[in-house]
Amino acid sequence: MKSGRSLQDLAQELDRQRLSKRDLVLPSSLIHHATREDGETELLVEEPESPRRYDVTPLARRQLADKLRIPLAYFERMRTEQPTLLDRNVNTWLEQEGDRHMLRTLDGRVRAVLSDRYRRLDNYDLAEHVLPILGHLDGRIESTELTETKMYIKYILPSLQYEMGVGDVVQAGIVISNSEVGHGTLTVQPLVFRLVCTNGLIAADQSLRKTHLGRALGNDDSVTIFQDDTLQADDRAFFLRVRDVVQSALSEATFLQIATKMQKTMGIELKGSPTKAVEVLRQRYTLTEAEGDGVLRHLIQGGDLSGYGLVNAVTHFSHEVADYDRATEFEALGGRLIELSSREWKSLAEAA
Repeated sequence: MKSGRSLQDLAQELDRQRLSKRDLVLPSSLIHHATREDGETELLVEEPESPRRYDVTPLARRQLADKLRIPLAYFERMRTEQPTLLDRNVNTWLEQEGDRHMLRTLDGRVRAVLSDRYRRLDNYDLAEHVLPILGHLDGRIESTELTETKMYIKYILPSLQYEMGVGDVVQAGIVISNSEVGHGTLTVQPLVFRLVCTNGLIAADQSLRKTHLGRALGNDDSVTIFQDDTLQADDRAFFLRVRDVVQSALSEATFLQIATKMQKTMGIELKGSPTKAVEVLRQRYTLTEAEGDGVLRHLIQGGDLSGYGLVNAVTHFSHEVADYDRATEFEALGGRLIELSSREWKSLAEAA
């Protein structure tokens, strides 16, 4: 499992962001787009007291382009080659579309352009409710991270373990993830931690998936600004439900079901070419060539040419992935592999 920041560092950053973030819901006609000489973009928002300029993150730019139905490639070409044309296009559509948007800001930058129906389930509130629950269990926080798009908390419960084979022990765990910027749902998922190589496998069956969709916010032509205490009151009831979900995801029944699925892959022999098997995997799950090479290297080094060996090669490769979001996707890919049907495994195992 890829290591991230310490729990103390996570808590400090969440607290800092809580004081710095700001959400606005407003009609598109009060938003104006400008491209600077350096190619970066900004939004001028007509706030109640006075207009305010915000820098725009790359993610927010993509979301703005999507909402205005401007193909991203064309948006980016205009930004670099014809900035005046870009501003004219964007501002024309903002003026005419008549929709209301939520702008999520942090440190003076627009980090997300979302629907006014976007339900804010924020990282600080999630951590505030989840960490005390985990603190009462006999386990440990194995890894946490706060990326540009998501927060992750990965927790291991050593007292709940299973021996896959002689000396090959796995332990139960969970991964809790959330995005404040429209880059995924809030999820609580079972996690299996393999001691021999500290690999993490995220189970495909999710114990909780909560979409960020709620009622429309604001109903006039003005700017509505939401502070953090509004978010806490709005979502307190939901976060209280997380306790039961965490307990279910860490139950013995859930863990043994996943461990048994993992163990069954031991009986799948990779009869064909390991190289071809990984190539099929790469194409099926849209891995880059470098990622495929990394998985193949771990498969060969592990010396286990079975379905189990391939699953562990995938999750082990996550250690090498620099981007924490992408590394977590490889842990989740391991969970998807143990759910494959016999026919799907056959196409991998017999690839030649």
